[in-house]
Amino acid sequence: MATRYPVALLGALSFAATASANNEPLNVVATIGMIADVAQEVGGECVSVNAMMGPGVDPHLYQASANDVTTLRDAEQILYSGYSLEGQLGEVLENFSERTPTLAVAPASIDPGDLITAQDIYGIDPHLWMDVSLWAQTLPTLRTTFSEARPDCADAIEANTERYQAQLLALHEWVKESIASIPEEQRILVTAHDAFSYFGRAYDIEVEGVQGISTETETGIADIRSMADIVVERAVPAVFIESTINPRTVQAVMDAAEQRGHDVEIGGELYSDAMGDAGTLDGTYMGMIYRNTQHIVEALGGSLAPLPAELNDWASKWEIAQHIR
Repeated sequence: MATRYPVALLGALSFAATASANNEPLNVVATIGMIADVAQEVGGECVSVNAMMGPGVDPHLYQASANDVTTLRDAEQILYSGYSLEGQLGEVLENFSERTPTLAVAPASIDPGDLITAQDIYGIDPHLWMDVSLWAQTLPTLRTTFSEARPDCADAIEANTERYQAQLLALHEWVKESIASIPEEQRILVTAHDAFSYFGRAYDIEVEGVQGISTETETGIADIRSMADIVVERAVPAVFIESTINPRTVQAVMDAAEQRGHDVEIGGELYSDAMGDAGTLDGTYMGMIYRNTQHIVEALGGSLAPLPAELNDWASKWEIAQHIR
C-alpha cells in the first residue's frame, strides 16, 4: 500500500499569527539536501533550513533517528520531496503534519503531466530534481510558504526567488547545450540505479540504470548481464557510480563487459539522491547538477559549453574558471 503524504501549503491561523510577529528566521527542516538548498536560496536570511539527510545518505532507505524526531519537533515548517522518495519516513511525517505545517514539495509544485510513471512500488519516479527546469517549479511554492510564515520578509523572498529562478533556468540551458556536444552514438548514461530518467528526458541522453528506481530492490545476475550486453553492443566508453550506492554492481557490469573484450572506464561519481559535502560547490543543488554534467560530458566525449552570463556571480563565488559567455 502506498504511503499517504498529506500536504499543508499553509499553516493554521494561530501559527500564521504567531509567525507574523516573529522576527526570527523561520525554522525549517527539509528531508533531502536538494530541497534544503533551494529553500535556503529562496528564503535567504528570513529562514534557517536544516537538512535531515547529509552527503552519501540514501533517502529510499533512511529511517528517522531520535535526534531527527527532536529536530522535527522544534521545526516551524517541514519540507519533504514526496512521491514516496522518503518512504520509510512516511509515518513520521504524517504524525508531525498534525501539529506542524508539513509540505510535500514536488506534488505541490509540479504538474502531474510532467511526471514520469514507474512500473514498481513508486508509481511515480520521484527524482524530479534531475531536470533543473522542473525543480525550478518548486520556487513559487516555497516563496508562498515562507511569505505566509514571515510576511515582513515577503519582498526579500520575492527578490531571492526571481534571482535564483533566473540562475536555474540558465543552468538548465547550459546542461542541455553541454550534453548535446556528446557524439550521438556515445550519448548513453549507464548508472548504478535508475535515478536519471528526468535528466535523460530533459537533456536528450539515453539512460540505463543497473538497479531500479528504488535502491531497496535487489540486483541479480540477469540484471548485470543485461547491462553488460548494452555496454558491449553500444561500445559505451564509460559508466558511472553514485555517491549513495555501493559501486559493486557497476564494477560487476564492467567486469562482465571486460570478459567479452570491451574495456569500459568509470566516468566519475555522480550525485543522485544526495549532494556533496556542505560548504562545497558539490554541496549545493546547482553545484550538484554542474558537477554531474561535467563528469558525464567529459567521460562520454563531449565538451562543456561556456557558462551563460546569468551564472557569472555564481561561478565567481565558487571559483569556477570555465569561460563565461
